[in-house]
Amino acid sequence: MDPHEALAEIATLLERERSSRYKSKAFRAAADAIAGLSDEQLRDAAGLRRRKGVGDSSFAVIQEALAGNVPAYLADLRERAGVQRASALRPLLRGDLHSHSEWSDGLTSIDLMVDAARALGHEYLALTDHSPRLRVANGLSPERLRAQLDVVATMSGAGFTLLSGIEVDILDDGGLDQEPALLGDLDIVVASAHSKLRMERGPMTRRLVQAVSNEHVDVLGHVTGRLVEGSRGTRPPSTIDARAVFAACAAHGVAVEINSRPERQDPPDEMIAIALDEGCLFSIDSDAHAPGQLSLLDYGAERAEKAGVPADRIVTTWPLDRLREWTERRR
Repeated sequence: MDPHEALAEIATLLERERSSRYKSKAFRAAADAIAGLSDEQLRDAAGLRRRKGVGDSSFAVIQEALAGNVPAYLADLRERAGVQRASALRPLLRGDLHSHSEWSDGLTSIDLMVDAARALGHEYLALTDHSPRLRVANGLSPERLRAQLDVVATMSGAGFTLLSGIEVDILDDGGLDQEPALLGDLDIVVASAHSKLRMERGPMTRRLVQAVSNEHVDVLGHVTGRLVEGSRGTRPPSTIDARAVFAACAAHGVAVEINSRPERQDPPDEMIAIALDEGCLFSIDSDAHAPGQLSLLDYGAERAEKAGVPADRIVTTWPLDRLREWTERRR
């Protein structure tokens, strides 16, 4: 098989299983290092080993691919990935409203995220890097976000649209961590709480209700902030009056995110049931921090289907024109 494609697929599968970011970045670096090389150059073992970005593991992959075999490393990853989850909802998803690039805490450039979204058949993807207060995630200042908008504007075409956006941090009082006028210029605003997740039930409920009442908010991201597995350990969900929060979402037309990351599974099943009962809209999002994680939508679709969420109440099943009508409802 093609060595470059083998290296890129390995990186994608490592990203999907949320492996070490250093592993996936190493294979992407190797793919970049051999891009455009002829078979003759690739077969020059000594020259290849001297090339920056090609290590022992990637060298072995290249050699196996050149020999006409599926590299053992790739075969093992494919086996671990297993059979794709089948969901009647998954083919109905047209896009994804929550993703990150290396501009904040994502692993790759915007163009690689766009390429991966196109390969999955997405009609649209919202780029929602973090806001300033989240310094640990290299959150975007107003100046950096404006600069990013110029880049985003060049990334659409041929049936695909990259939507401008942000995952804006919800402040302790329910305010939003970005200039209001700038939020109004964006296509998508996902509002999420990232700090003080153990606030008492009353203040935390008021905090989220205040946030979703803001005219700029489109999606309430990972509602409880819980972690149920993974390398970061576990974290209990925030304690909230879910009915009050979701009633506010329904009243303001804000979609409740079904976060597709397996380590989050947020909101919990019982909260999805409350949101359904309150008449909420939903957004099945990957919260991808790397190209391979965009396919995590499989998990979100599976959860939504099991919870009985109707497809028409999932905004990411909507065509772009309808999605834009919804986002412009209060702006």
